[in-house]
Parts: sequence; structure tokens; C-alpha cells
Amino acid sequence: MPYSKPQKTTNTYNKMTPKLILFFTLFLLPQTFHNRGFFTAAAAAVRGGGKWNLLQPSIGISAMHMQLLHNDKVVAFDRTNIGPSNISLPDGKCHHGGGGGLGGRKPPDDNCTAHSVEYDVASNSFRPVLVLSDFWCSSGSVSPAGTLVQTGGYGEGTRVVRRFSPCNDAECDWEEIPYGLVRPRWYSTDHILPDGRQIIVGGRRAFNYEFFPKSGPADTFYSLPFLAQTTDPGLGAENNLYPFVLLNVDGNLFIFANNRAILLDYVNNVVVRTYPEIPGGEPRNYPSSGSAVLLPLKNLKGPTTMAEVLVCGGSPKDAYYNAKRNIFVGALNTCGRIVITDPNPEWITEEMPFPRVMGDMVILPTGNVLIINGATNGAAGWDLGRNPAFHPVLYRPDAPPGSRFELQNPNKIPRMYHSSAVLITDGRVLVAGSNPHATYKFTNVFFPTELSMEAFSPSYLDPKYAALRPEIVSPASQSGLSYGEVVSVQFKVSGKVDMSQVKVTMVSPAFSTHSFSMNQRLLVLNTVKVKAAGEEEYGIDVVAPDSGNLAPSGYYLLFVVHREIPSKGIWVHIQ
Repeated sequence: MPYSKPQKTTNTYNKMTPKLILFFTLFLLPQTFHNRGFFTAAAAAVRGGGKWNLLQPSIGISAMHMQLLHNDKVVAFDRTNIGPSNISLPDGKCHHGGGGGLGGRKPPDDNCTAHSVEYDVASNSFRPVLVLSDFWCSSGSVSPAGTLVQTGGYGEGTRVVRRFSPCNDAECDWEEIPYGLVRPRWYSTDHILPDGRQIIVGGRRAFNYEFFPKSGPADTFYSLPFLAQTTDPGLGAENNLYPFVLLNVDGNLFIFANNRAILLDYVNNVVVRTYPEIPGGEPRNYPSSGSAVLLPLKNLKGPTTMAEVLVCGGSPKDAYYNAKRNIFVGALNTCGRIVITDPNPEWITEEMPFPRVMGDMVILPTGNVLIINGATNGAAGWDLGRNPAFHPVLYRPDAPPGSRFELQNPNKIPRMYHSSAVLITDGRVLVAGSNPHATYKFTNVFFPTELSMEAFSPSYLDPKYAALRPEIVSPASQSGLSYGEVVSVQFKVSGKVDMSQVKVTMVSPAFSTHSFSMNQRLLVLNTVKVKAAGEEEYGIDVVAPDSGNLAPSGYYLLFVVHREIPSKGIWVHIQ
């Protein structure tokens, strides 16, 4: 039943000890989900791992969107039409725009609060950032130069392109291009392309795509009937939002919408491949809101590199309708895995330890995937989810089938609708957001608006692994790379090194919102040789990706991983 509490006191879930949460997850929820095989899978995966730390009790906003930039600062933002936030803009800065919309626009005198912040990882501090237009449920990519290019939103923000360039003087704000988009974009998906542009796909009532910046006529967009064909007729434009868009190794785009996928040649606007329907046929995109990730790219050989996609969670097609009537059906507990480069691709289905909707999938430096946030019942939308998924789950792609999932230690803060998660340089995962309401609400609701930011530290950061943890000596962070270049990486390890278990990974930081991390990819670089270079110092020569199809130009985090323990990452810029 709803409860009432002061803004930042502990709520009902916070009072639950981890043991009680574990009992609830493993022994009570199966009564609801026994028909989905929940109990057996969960019990088999209980091992525990990882550590939670509260970084900030409040950053002033609820982080609906987050992006790590190459100066190790994270841009987070929610909505400008939600009314006053809990952080003020600097003196002299206010938002006097129009817009209205759900939640209402407060009078101009009340619009001197921020709806975007910049979080400094190193100092664990944050500052307000001014934005003028509404970027509620929008999308983004980081340009090759390292600027966050953010597109669409609500009301007056649907055709706006915004740019946030990293700075270290605490003075930068959002820059806005009012009509940077041809079509209104709300709930669309962005992806950076090999030529440096970004593509913006879909959105509410937008069964098409366009590019930014424009390389042709400024009014050009391209029809994509597939997006209309995969909607639920009963939900229409409300269904099939935030499609999963992933860059394949041949330069084409894998686009997954609800339960089907295509391979799109966006240059010629031709669908070059249609994939089988995911087993079960249940929807996976908003408002069913599963998640998807391109699994690590290994044995890099240009367009012949194998590419594999994992889609996990979501909710049945009737979940949204039922939640509107206060019937919160169980989410999906299945994952589908498919080799999208296979001549005859087939989905392989696996069961998660428990159902999850509104979860986020984050690729860790090791190549494992962390599934975090969300709920076990209901659907995405205001007040449409129940039973928080407190336990993250680690998915090990290279483990044998049946042993790939590992349950992690739970947090105490419900991370429901409008939560987000991003990998940062030291290997932790920042988690923030959760606002299942049309406005900020802190009392008399199941799940209050959450303004806090916390970090999940995977078990590879445990002190017991310190002797195995590499430290990169060279190259220096912010170094440049060329495609196909042999890169010599020097690193230190204080303990005994197993030379056969050293690899270098390169991760593109993602734009996280609504259960999907746009532009996320990890590459395991081809190793030329590993050698001792001095006392506790070693060298590994690796080959940089050979084209923008494998790694679009831009900033990446580079890690040395030894026996599944990663170093702190350094920034490299490939072009």
C-alpha cells in the first residue's frame, strides 16, 4: 500500500536487509512467477557479488538520461516541463520558455532550477547546467570530436538538436539548434555512424529516420515501414518506441523492434536482411522495455568478424493494458541471443534468474554484461511497474549455456521507470534516476522520485584481487590511435601474471535512457604478443580496429584485463 515519508528518509524497501530482500526474491516472488520457471533459475544463480555505495543522496534531478564524456564527467538530465527541480541554476540563469505538457510548466519566476547536471567522477561533485528546450524521452550520441549530440524531446524540444562539449571550467552549458531535425522525435534512438554522422531512428508517430549533421538537402528524411509494421495496432504510436539500433560489422544497422529485426542499408534505404521473430513473439521495446546489447566483438577481421546480439527481459503484450487497470503481470524472464552475421541465423533462448522489465544492460570491461535496475512486474510508464528488481545479474557470454547468469548483491533503492546506468573509467557502474510519476513526488506513492546517485562495484574491484589488477603505464590517457595500427601497451601487475590470460578491450561509453544504452560496444583487440618488460612490468602489443564499421571514430575507454580483473581505463581517440 502507498506510504508517506519525508523527502529523503528511508522508505519501506530501504528498511529491508539484504537477507530479507534475497528471501523475498527467491522464495516469495516464485509464487507469482512459477509458470515462468523463476524459482529454479534464481536458485541456481545465487552466488552474490559486487558492492553498492551511495555517492550522493541528491543530485537535484532524477537522471532519466546519462552519458559519460572523455573528461570523466557525466551529463545527466530529466525533463524541463516537470516543474522546479531540487537544484538551482547559477545567479542570472533562468528558463523562461513555453511548452507546457504533462506535469505543467511553472511560471517563469519558478523556472530558475536546473534540469541537467554535470557530475564530476573524480571529485564526486556536481553542478547545474542550463538547457532551454525539453529533452524528455530523447536520444543521443557522442560525436567523433567528443561532443554529446542530443536530439529530440517533447513539446518545443521535438526538433531540437543540443550539443554539450566537455569543459573543465564549470562554465559550459547546452548549445541548442532549434530546428536541427526535420521530423519531430520523441522516444527515438540514435547511433553514431562510420562516417561520423549520427542516425536518428523512429520515435512516436515517426516511422522514418534522418541524419545529423545533414550531408544533403536539409529537409531530407527516409521512410522505414518496418517500424509501423511492428507496432501493436491497439497501442499504435504509443508502442514500439526506442527501437534497439546496433551497428553491424559490415556497416549496416541491425534494428530490433518489439519482436522482429532487420538489417538496414541506410545509405541506400534498403532492407538487406530480415531476421526470424524472437521465440515467444512477445514485445521487447517500450513500453514492454526489455534491453539489448551487441556482445563483445572478438577476432577482429573487418566485415567477417562475428557479431552477436543479446536481447533480455521485457513484458508480455498485455502487460501495458493490464497495468493501466492495476493488474501487474509478470515480466519476461527470457533472453534471446542471435548471431546476426550468420548466413542462417537462429535465436537461442536462455532464462534469467528472474523476470525483469525496465532493466539496463551495461557491458563491463571484461566483456561480461551487467543487467541492472527495473522491476519484475508491469510495464514501462507512470506507476505501471511493481516489485523492484533489486538484484543485478551478471551475464557471462563465454560461459557454457546454463551457467551464464550470476546473481549479484542487491541494492536498497528501487530503480524503476526513468532510471539509468553507465560504466565509468574505474570499472564501476553509476546508477541514478527513477521517477515513475508525471511530476516529482516524494510522499504517498509506492516509489518516490529518486534524486540519488550510487555506484555498483563489480566483484573484480574487491580488494582481494588487488595483486592481479593491472595498471596501465603507457600510452597516456587521451592518446590518439589510427585504424589498423599496432599499439604497444605497457602495464604493471604486482602479483604473478598469467600471460595467457591478458587481453585489451576497448569500450565506447553509451547514452543510457529507457533501458537501452545507445552506441554501446566493446571490442577485444587482436593480440600480437605479450612480454615481460621489467620488474612487475609487462607489455602487450595489440592491433587497433581496422575500420569505422568496427569502431566508429571517437573516444573509447581502453582497459587491460588480466585473469578477468580489469585495469582502470584510459581514454583513447581513434580516427
